[in-house]
Amino acid sequence: MPLISSLRPLPATALCSRPFSRRLKQLFFLSRAALLALGLVQVFCVAQATEPDFPTELIDFGPVSRAALFAGGGQQAWDRDLRERGWIMREGGLWHLWYTGSNAATDPVRRVGYASSCDGLNWSRSLLNPLVGDRWVEDVCVVKQGMGRSGQYWMFAEGDRDVAHLLLSRDRLHWQQQGPLDIRLVSGAPIDDGPRGTPAVWLEKKTWYLFYERMDLGVWLATSKDLKVFTNTSDEPVLACGPEGYDRYAIAIDQIVSHKGRYYAYYHASALKSRSEWTTCIATSDDLRHWKKSLANPIVPVDPAHPKQSSATLIFDGSRHRLYTTHPDVRVRYSISTVPHSALLGSPDDF
Repeated sequence: MPLISSLRPLPATALCSRPFSRRLKQLFFLSRAALLALGLVQVFCVAQATEPDFPTELIDFGPVSRAALFAGGGQQAWDRDLRERGWIMREGGLWHLWYTGSNAATDPVRRVGYASSCDGLNWSRSLLNPLVGDRWVEDVCVVKQGMGRSGQYWMFAEGDRDVAHLLLSRDRLHWQQQGPLDIRLVSGAPIDDGPRGTPAVWLEKKTWYLFYERMDLGVWLATSKDLKVFTNTSDEPVLACGPEGYDRYAIAIDQIVSHKGRYYAYYHASALKSRSEWTTCIATSDDLRHWKKSLANPIVPVDPAHPKQSSATLIFDGSRHRLYTTHPDVRVRYSISTVPHSALLGSPDDF
């Protein structure tokens, strides 16, 4: 019997009750303990003495949830299929999910939807979906700027032909188009035409750091003070494919986090030219410009049952780190070690 299924929504009173949420966690960890006892789970551990820049709470995770926590809305729904990176944020006593939905049988446009949860496990779709009905919004990253209700939300997303664009919201649900991102070479000239996708953004000391890929062949970094023009810090990738086989053919950053004074990039990668299989990997930096990949990569190897599972987001739930993947549905893994007081940060200017 599936552990959790979002296809049969539970009553809101049940979803938000602490005993119910606690019972779900108990079931999850009992399942994980049983799998570990049977030797069916392979955990990738690297000794801290060998690789101290990659603490275990960021790279060692238990098994994936057996059932999807959130999946497509049904054969006739606008979001029949979920794809690419969704974005999960824990704020104000709720968990928030922005995701990309599509239904090629009725419409080629990919749109953004929203769901909320009391526990990050059971999700309810918004009645306002899709949030932006007339625009292509895919592979999203959301950054909050400012404190409390005075804050505003910036959504960086792929548009048509994988050209990154920007949207703004005050309430997480109603979004205003801000136009495509203007990305320049170090010289100030525009970058070549073509895709500039999977925007992953970090905001610190009033500087916006934009990580973007071009055909998944490498990741570039551009910065901006005003969100109007982003200028490359280098015209060469700051994170390139290879040399190891696991990310030889494709690479794209999903999320940047800060932990104990260092930056970490979770990224998805493919060892195949066909890109029919994806893994989740991690790299670290002390300046956002120079990155070192972990020897433990891939930290989430190819899942034979779901070979395209990818697009990761790391969230601290109060006791453990959760690693969510959102393509082609939403699933979660828990860190093996507890993290009583996580040093994990999103962009420091989020608050």
